[in-house]
Amino acid sequence: MLSPNELHPPGQPPSQPRVPLAPLLSLSTFAAPRLPRPACVLDAGAVRLVTSGRIAIALALREMGVGAGDEVLVPAYHSMSMIPPVLSLGAHPVFYKVGADAALDLDDVASKLTAATRAIMVTSYFGIPQDLARIRAFCDLHGLLMLEDCAHCFFGEHGGRPVGSWGDYAIASSMKFFPIYEGGALVSARHALTTGRLSSAGRGFEAKAALNALERSFAYGRLPLVKALLWLPLRLKSALWNMIKRRAPAGAPALTPSSSDSSYDFDPRWLDKQSSRFSRFVVRRASHARIVAQRRANYRFLELACASLPLCRPLFAALPPGACPWLFPLVVEQPEKLFRRLHNAGVPMTRFAEALWPGVDAGVCANSVHLSRHIIAFPCHQALLPEELAWMSGAIREALTA
Repeated sequence: MLSPNELHPPGQPPSQPRVPLAPLLSLSTFAAPRLPRPACVLDAGAVRLVTSGRIAIALALREMGVGAGDEVLVPAYHSMSMIPPVLSLGAHPVFYKVGADAALDLDDVASKLTAATRAIMVTSYFGIPQDLARIRAFCDLHGLLMLEDCAHCFFGEHGGRPVGSWGDYAIASSMKFFPIYEGGALVSARHALTTGRLSSAGRGFEAKAALNALERSFAYGRLPLVKALLWLPLRLKSALWNMIKRRAPAGAPALTPSSSDSSYDFDPRWLDKQSSRFSRFVVRRASHARIVAQRRANYRFLELACASLPLCRPLFAALPPGACPWLFPLVVEQPEKLFRRLHNAGVPMTRFAEALWPGVDAGVCANSVHLSRHIIAFPCHQALLPEELAWMSGAIREALTA
């Protein structure tokens, strides 16, 4: 296995991060350690596996009966991809405040309730569940439908129940936790899903979803024997995609959803499409116990590595028992300076909610603006090799102490 520096020689910013930002397929993906099976959102109730979390949001709101003129409460600290599904139904997003630790501000939510309020989205950031029991009680008291946003929180539990089971509906983003190119989930613990049978987006979609997931792994030196066996299909891939596009009818959707390429776009033509066969296989067969155990261990490694560093602190004081982190979020005092240093070193990072929906400013929620600007989050996924994790923590330390 090549070291990160051998994969991307130092001296100039690499074309891709030296350490993978997202999970990769490897021989260990399906390894099953002797650990109890962890709770996950798929345990919460009826499930539909779709192509992205934003598609699942639109389906959940549709299941709730949200329509023109309704108001949907959305956290001011958010991914912009959460908003177009609301607008697509003719509803209006109303942004509520979060605390300095991203906890939902129920007092502010209560102040936002009107006769038009139909539902609230509750986001468990970076894999750490909100106080879901308290929020559920609030929703029951006010007759408010609760959409539990588990996009960052595929695994975990709260109050002895799996994440996703507290909302009327829940959504998840499986592509954040599994080595796949696309994937999301719609779940309901309280209602039968009226969303009918979903169909495949076609052979081009099925092939691209599998090959792109494999190529991401090959780019970081994983599965070399598989790469050798697939050298011809991979060389012919561009020609294959061009042929499929030429044969596609005018106005047909892209081969894969825009969410797979980190776009905020929302295309309703994906509402009746299911996740690819490849992605569904990986979600069902990958070792859930290993994913949770390794992510928790990697999170703690980064937590300890950053404990004594200046000008930063973890967003959360501790990793709660049973929680499975998406990323390791670090609150930093000089974000732009640090980001440039880390980017030039090839460190993978996510700045969740760096761009907020137009009009969401400090007057709406000062904490959301601060978090959007000052959090830099680092991968802690299960595919990180020990040497990659050590290199990344060393690069973070160097950037913060330079």
